[in-house]
Amino acid sequence: MAADRAAAPIRPFPTGGPLPAGLILRHLRAPDDYPAMNVIANAIRAAAGENFYTTDQQFQRFYDHLSDSDPALDVAIAEVDGRLVGYGRAASHLELDGTRIYQVIPFVDPTVAGHEVFGAMIEAVEARVRAIAAEHPPGDKLLETFGADLAPDRHALLAERGYEPVRYFYAMRRPTVDDLPDSALPAGLEIREVEPDHLRAIWDADQEAFRDHWGYTPGSEKDYELFLHDPVMSDTSLWRVAWDGDEVVGQVRSFISVEENETFGRLRGYTEHISVRRAWRRRGVARALIAASFPLLRARGMTEAALSVDTENTSGALRVYESCGFRSVSRSATYRKPLD
Repeated sequence: MAADRAAAPIRPFPTGGPLPAGLILRHLRAPDDYPAMNVIANAIRAAAGENFYTTDQQFQRFYDHLSDSDPALDVAIAEVDGRLVGYGRAASHLELDGTRIYQVIPFVDPTVAGHEVFGAMIEAVEARVRAIAAEHPPGDKLLETFGADLAPDRHALLAERGYEPVRYFYAMRRPTVDDLPDSALPAGLEIREVEPDHLRAIWDADQEAFRDHWGYTPGSEKDYELFLHDPVMSDTSLWRVAWDGDEVVGQVRSFISVEENETFGRLRGYTEHISVRRAWRRRGVARALIAASFPLLRARGMTEAALSVDTENTSGALRVYESCGFRSVSRSATYRKPLD
C-alpha cells in the first residue's frame, strides 16, 4: 500500500497563498491516507483533553458516509518530506434558521514545530469553503472551527484570523458507576428493551428533541445509516429508552469503546446521546435514564462514566449532569466568524 501511495500522482490542493518551504498540500488518497490521518486526530484530541477516540475502522467509516462534504474535493493533506503531518476538511450545512455554516476543520500533528502548517491548512480550507459558498444562494453565512482550553496556541492562531469563540462545551466524568438513588421514572413511563422495529422511532424522537438546541442541523439518511450500523455506538443492549405508550419520551444511548479503554488504560463507558422530547422535560426523565444506564455499564466491568454537554443548553442539561455526579474535566469551544 505504501508503494502504491508513493507511486500515485500528486494532485495539488488549491492553496490560500504561498506555502512554507518543504510543505505540500494535496488531495486525499482514500483509503491509504486514513490510518495516518486517524493517528493525528487522536493525538490532537488527547492533547486537548477530549474524550473522543476513533479506531481506523471508525475513522474510515465516518469518511465513507460523509453527508456534508466530498472527500475527493474537500480534504487537504499536508506532507513534509513525504510524511503526512496534517489534514483539513471543508464542510457545510444549513441550520434551521437558514444560516449556512461552513466548517474549516484543520488537524495538524501536535509534534510538528511552528505554526506554518496550521496557518497554511486554515487558508487552504477557507479558500475551498469560499468556492463552495459561491455556489450557494445569498444569505447569512458563517465560517466555523473548533478549539479547546488545553490548546491555547490554537486559540491564539484562530484569534489572529478573526475567529471568536461563540459556544463552550464540557467533557464531563463521573468517577464511579455506582447506583444513583432517587431517580425513578415519572409515573406512566417505562423503559423497554430496544427491538429492531423501534429504531426509526428512537431516531425520530432524538431528532425532534434536538430541534431547539443550538447549532442543530437535521440528520440525513446517511446519518441514519451510521446510527443503525456504527460498530461501537449501535450496541442497543446498552441503551435506555423511555416510552409513554407508543411514543418515545427520552433516551440515553450509552456505549463502550474497547479500543479507547485499552489505549488509555481505563474502564470507561459513555452515557451519551441524551435527549428528552419537549413535552416531558423537567420531570426527571434524563436523570432516571442516566441512572438506569449505570448498572448496565457496571455489568460490563466499567468503573467510570463520561459525557459531553453544551454549557448553555437551554433545557438545563449541565445542572442535571452535575446532580448525577458528573464533573467537568476539560472545555472546548466552537469558533465562528462571518464569511466575507
